[in-house]
Amino acid sequence: MPVTPEQEAEIAELRANPRPTLRAVSEGMEAHLYKINPVLDHGFVRVIDYMGDDAAICQAARVSYGKGTKSVQNDEGLIRYLMRHWHSTPFEMCEIKLHVKLPVFVARQWIRHRTANVNEYSARYSILDREFYIPAPEQLAAQSVINNQGRGETLSAEEAARVLEYLKGDAARCYDHYEEMIGQEGQQGLARELARMNLPANIYTQWYWKVDLHNLFHFLRLRADAHAQYEIRVYAEEICRLVADWVPAAYGAFEDYRMGGATLSSKAIDCVRRMLKGEQVTQETSGMSKGEWREFEGVIG
Repeated sequence: MPVTPEQEAEIAELRANPRPTLRAVSEGMEAHLYKINPVLDHGFVRVIDYMGDDAAICQAARVSYGKGTKSVQNDEGLIRYLMRHWHSTPFEMCEIKLHVKLPVFVARQWIRHRTANVNEYSARYSILDREFYIPAPEQLAAQSVINNQGRGETLSAEEAARVLEYLKGDAARCYDHYEEMIGQEGQQGLARELARMNLPANIYTQWYWKVDLHNLFHFLRLRADAHAQYEIRVYAEEICRLVADWVPAAYGAFEDYRMGGATLSSKAIDCVRRMLKGEQVTQETSGMSKGEWREFEGVIG
């Protein structure tokens, strides 16, 4: 269950009481405020608050007050220029605060992005719910023989069923022991800060995560990429959908230059120039390693 009845009531109350404001408002993001967006089996992402819009990026770039220009096209052109030339501070003028429910092992990947403000649910004070991420059978794959940190072929139905039984059984057993160690209400059980060490990495945690748009784009570029681990990628893809409605011009530029673009080394650019002149270039004559050449071929098709 992604949300409790109490959380649903809180969300309904927040959405039922809009407040007038003089600050910049993104109509696209207003529609998403507080709403639950399910991810995985028990997880979710929801927008708690945000600051700024596309106009705020342009305003910061021009260091002026007011809208700066009367043309939306000019603003979009400026944003694309800023993205194209790797300007960062104008995008830092926009911020977003998310409430995320996610498996602990996903959180440990996510926290590597150290440019956000995070406040996580504390298992020292509270008792974690009996909720675990159990992958769908099609997400169970063998270790890749090419990529040391990725997945390869999907497991057979028989092997996937065996793995799922391990995951479900181990998670349930660990949580049973967790409950036993902390004791029933009124009993003197093991301290929660110690009992939590026995919980599996697929148990769910929650946090508030606040980040500016520049650093959010960096997170999304890495985690919404096809090479990212599936379990964090689906969160990133859901956030992409929210950001596209929040700052459509900035997200469009990000999608074009970062997600859809490619960075080429000087050797790769030299190879492209030689190819355009009709020269037959191979890995041996390119000056690139086999790995570099394989990635280069992937870019140019």
